[in-house]
Amino acid sequence: MSDGPLFTDRSSSHPPHRVPVFSRREFLLRAGSGFGAMALADLLARDVGADVRLPHVRPRARAVIWLFMDGGPSHLDTFDPKPTLAKLDGQKLPASFKVPITPMGVSNNKLMASRRTFRKCGESGIEISDWFPCLSQHADKLCVIRSCWANGLNHVGSVSQMNTGAVLPGRPSLGAWVSYGLGTENENLPAFVVLLDGADPPGGTKNWGAGFLPASYQGTRLRPSGSPILYLNPPAGVSRRRVRSQLDFLRAVNEEHLARRGDDTLLEARIRSYELAYRMQAAAPEAVDLSRETRETLELYGVDNPATAAFGRNCLLARRLVERGVRFVQLYCGSGSRWDAHSNLEANHSARCRSCDRPIAALLTDLERRGLLEETLIIWGGEFGRTPMSEKGNGRDHNPYGFTVWLAGGGVRGGHVVGATDEIGLYAVENPVHVHDLHATIMYLLGLDHRKVTFLLNGRDERATVDGGRVVREVLA
Repeated sequence: MSDGPLFTDRSSSHPPHRVPVFSRREFLLRAGSGFGAMALADLLARDVGADVRLPHVRPRARAVIWLFMDGGPSHLDTFDPKPTLAKLDGQKLPASFKVPITPMGVSNNKLMASRRTFRKCGESGIEISDWFPCLSQHADKLCVIRSCWANGLNHVGSVSQMNTGAVLPGRPSLGAWVSYGLGTENENLPAFVVLLDGADPPGGTKNWGAGFLPASYQGTRLRPSGSPILYLNPPAGVSRRRVRSQLDFLRAVNEEHLARRGDDTLLEARIRSYELAYRMQAAAPEAVDLSRETRETLELYGVDNPATAAFGRNCLLARRLVERGVRFVQLYCGSGSRWDAHSNLEANHSARCRSCDRPIAALLTDLERRGLLEETLIIWGGEFGRTPMSEKGNGRDHNPYGFTVWLAGGGVRGGHVVGATDEIGLYAVENPVHVHDLHATIMYLLGLDHRKVTFLLNGRDERATVDGGRVVREVLA
């Protein structure tokens, strides 16, 4: 059996049935009506965009904006206050706690209290650190999951798992699975877009790759200024008519080559990419042209402030992209400088929070006033959290055993906290939410059952959540 996509629901079986015999006249009548339906389906597909697929359940969100905090932000200093940790400041890990494995071996180091001030925000009273003065004004929109956990210890494996569900790289990213499961709502832009504010994250482009899925579902990295994609536009003096003629000839040659080779998703993706690039020559520059925005909007996102300009621009671009039908947008915050505070946590996180607090609050405000927040799912978090034990006296080590991710927007129960870590924030102890559970929940909010979106590979039905995953119902509105 050849490998390929499979969207069938194997939880139910349909017994074979017999079609009643009918006359030749009735056969021609039914066949003629069918031709009309085929034409209508094609017109509708062109109207809503190419390659749209039906969801499994009622979708609560249409698009995703994932705010990925590269390096692992400290939950203990942002969204998960621990008064007990403050009381034990400077002491060793209590004997009642299981000794964790940490990359830098800080298990025997002294506990370090947070230096931040937390306050109850909004009507919900969610406690948020003073590092997020702007975001705290949106507390009633947030669903804060304080009990996330993962399997990786280092950055490469953990970033990989948060994106692909696996510590080892090579599997499809969640954005690729979503694009594969739902298709695209636009013909002129990629379904899955990635925006960086610096260098590539650990693991690089594999974090938004398609893995064993057809290559056309991989993420497309857009540059935040200038030409969105290098070499997208034709050379000076070459008309669009000439480019169209060249593409038509190239497509004919490629399709002839593909017919001889059989099933080749890389070649099919290449053929489709040429066509998409041609359409993007007009659509992509317009989508990233921030000069079309008002001065008030630019100031709202902090585009005019050096501290917030890079991430503010990307947040504004994300809003413009989902407006134009892009399904999945992932923004990396801290790429290069990163949230990896093994030392000097106060300085590191102060800079990182200052760079993203205002832009994220602006994104929530802007989406809401445009009527887009209720159909756009916002995700905030990194690949893991940080330990309550100190490193180098003023930093924290990696902690995959318990950390925070929050959600907002489409279908999310705002002003709500899900799960908890223990008294010092080391382990998730109440309603633990694994990475696979988080992915299953994101897919469910988009209308996808993670158990039914499968791809047949080497005789096995692969899925985004590998062999696990549950929908975290407490997140749903």
